[in-house]
This record gives sequence, C-alpha cells and structure tokens, in this order.
Amino acid sequence: MHGPPSPLIENYLRETGFWHMATVGRGCKLDPELISALIKWWRPETHTFHLPCRECTITLEDVNLQLGLPVDGYTVTGLVTRHIPRVG
Repeated sequence: MHGPPSPLIENYLRETGFWHMATVGRGCKLDPELISALIKWWRPETHTFHLPCRECTITLEDVNLQLGLPVDGYTVTGLVTRHIPRVG
C-alpha cells in the first residue's frame, strides 16, 4: 500500500489481526538485488529456498515472529463478507 489504509477498513483490519500487515514495511526501501537473489534460490515446487549451504523454508512461526500475524485461531479462506446495517 502506498498510503495508510482507509479509515473505512481500519476496524476490520484490526479485528482480523491484519492491521500490522497493512502498516508493515512503511519507510523501508526495497533492495532489488536482494529480491532477485531470493527469487533465484526459491523453488516453487517445494516452497523452499535452495541455498548453497542448505535448504530452508518459511514456517508459520516465522510469519508470526517476523510479521506479527496471528497463526492460530480461525482460518480465513475465500471471500468474507459482513452485512453492515444501513443507518438513517
């Protein structure tokens, strides 16, 4: 996201635990060379990085520790909708 999330969805992001993800990376400069190197070592068929020293993968614990996303609780898949009653 280039700017802050819309105030219209902020509460939904907070309720679902995704607020942190909407703000992560702000002020960080992406390094194209580093990204290219990671792409070079990524193997989509096994979802792992094949590095010169060994193979490594990203686990749910990594996601939790590095991004602050919850990895327990209900699974959200597909389209999620919520009825918002009209006021007035």
